[in-house]
Amino acid sequence: MATNESISIFSSASLAVEYVDSLLPENPLQEPFKNAWNYMLNNYTKFQIATWGSLIVHEVLYFLFCLPGFLFQFIPFMKKYKIQKDKPETWENQWKCFKVLLFNHFCIQLPLICGTYYFTEYFNIPYDWERMPRWYMLLARCFGCAVIEDTWHYFLHRLLHHKRIYKYIHKVHHEFQAPFGMEAEYAHPLETLILGTGFFIGIMLLCDHVILLWAWVTIRLIETIDVHSGYDIPLNPLNLIPFYAGSRHHDFHHMNFIGNYASTFTWWDRIFGTDSQFTAYNEKMKKIEKKMQ
Repeated sequence: MATNESISIFSSASLAVEYVDSLLPENPLQEPFKNAWNYMLNNYTKFQIATWGSLIVHEVLYFLFCLPGFLFQFIPFMKKYKIQKDKPETWENQWKCFKVLLFNHFCIQLPLICGTYYFTEYFNIPYDWERMPRWYMLLARCFGCAVIEDTWHYFLHRLLHHKRIYKYIHKVHHEFQAPFGMEAEYAHPLETLILGTGFFIGIMLLCDHVILLWAWVTIRLIETIDVHSGYDIPLNPLNLIPFYAGSRHHDFHHMNFIGNYASTFTWWDRIFGTDSQFTAYNEKMKKIEKKMQ
């Protein structure tokens, strides 16, 4: 009975979204995107698309999303939004981070990306334009992937902070007490594998088209680079997402090495009380800011 009611609710919601979508003006970018997608399918093999396409998407988007935070350090106006103002970025740390990133991306992540083609073949994941899901279905599946990844990240991240294993693996990621965007994937190779597993679980459960791989990696990179940016910008549209953790939430974790273990949302930290110190800190900072006004 409950299952039938749930199906009915989801069906009604889907119909409502489809109706709203029908009222929206035609997307002017859809036709150029369709032509580009079909050109890619006609000129490259599935292996090239799944492997080298995925690598290019990841590398280009990662450093593109890191660029604003990198430029902020040279803009005096942006300094007031930096969370840990007493710990500015240094060229030495950024260069060290960049070198580790190159190793992780090409020696750890690339071999995993090479398995993408075989994954899509084994599960018959389509590539063609005709079966590409609508934007709202794509967004819904990305949200599902985010919830799954966030759950995995919370419990495994918290485990990595256990005193018996912290110094062997997760301590590498905490080398920089004041995070910056490029540091998002700065980690021990084992941590890359352990926490990265959460990224793939959602894909294995929800993927119905290869475009979801690229859409999900785009959203995940935006989120993780944002929370590691070190800047709390008032007009950040991501802060409009309900229960979104944000940069201040994760910056506190790097500052104090405790609490705020979730990657994207705040509910697991609230449920288990691992955000209590952050909540008290936030209240204290708000009082200080009011006095300064």
